[in-house]
Amino acid sequence: MAKMVNYRTILLKIKNNIATLTINRPQAMNALNTEVLQEIDQALDKISASQDVQVVVVTGAGNKAFVAGADIKEMAAKNAVQGQAFSKLGNEIFTKLSKLKQPVIAAVNGYALGGGLELALSCDIRIASTNVKVGQPEVGLGIIPGFGATQRLSRAIGPAKAKEYILTARNVKVDEALRVGLFNKVVAPEHLLEEAYKMAERIIGNAPLAVQNAKSVINEGAEISLGQAIKLEENTFGLLFATEDQKEGMQAFSKKRKAEFQNR
Repeated sequence: MAKMVNYRTILLKIKNNIATLTINRPQAMNALNTEVLQEIDQALDKISASQDVQVVVVTGAGNKAFVAGADIKEMAAKNAVQGQAFSKLGNEIFTKLSKLKQPVIAAVNGYALGGGLELALSCDIRIASTNVKVGQPEVGLGIIPGFGATQRLSRAIGPAKAKEYILTARNVKVDEALRVGLFNKVVAPEHLLEEAYKMAERIIGNAPLAVQNAKSVINEGAEISLGQAIKLEENTFGLLFATEDQKEGMQAFSKKRKAEFQNR
């Protein structure tokens, strides 16, 4: 049975060990304002505390936009101090998303611009529909990306390409975005969520503690030296031999049966 959590600007559904977080402002192209960000923050706390959720899918309501950016109407009235506070709020929440123990899949539909692309970049895996366009238009508005794109986009596709996209502020079609590594896969719009759930189910079929630790080691390893990262991998590899799921996984393999993991 699905569990629904009610918010004003987002939807949170938990079913079959998958949490689906939908940005639900289709009339505003799912633009991010303070209320949306605060509700995403609340939803992430629920997901983080859940023992049932093994994978998270993030998407946008409707067919036109994943998230078309931050809400310009709200931003236009801000002064320098308020602008910095808005950037800090978004960055804290997107960092929380990126550090969830559960893998996060972005199911990107339509426009993913500005904060929308930054939201997708905070996810572990990105699947796009064929109608997607991405971009960082901020310099055309007299500002720079404020929710992490100057750092995450560069890490995803390299500094030169990130500079091209940010400095030209152009919209990028999905075939180019796939080619440069922004997306893992592109599918028809009608198959987007189906494909995201299929990948989520494939992940869920593996040992949860191993999945969570693999994500953590990859993420943490990117922030430290190669030698330190290899040591982190060794330590985590060893620790997982103390879990019941390691014993179950290897016994199931030896006996040619499906493993029944218990998340411990």
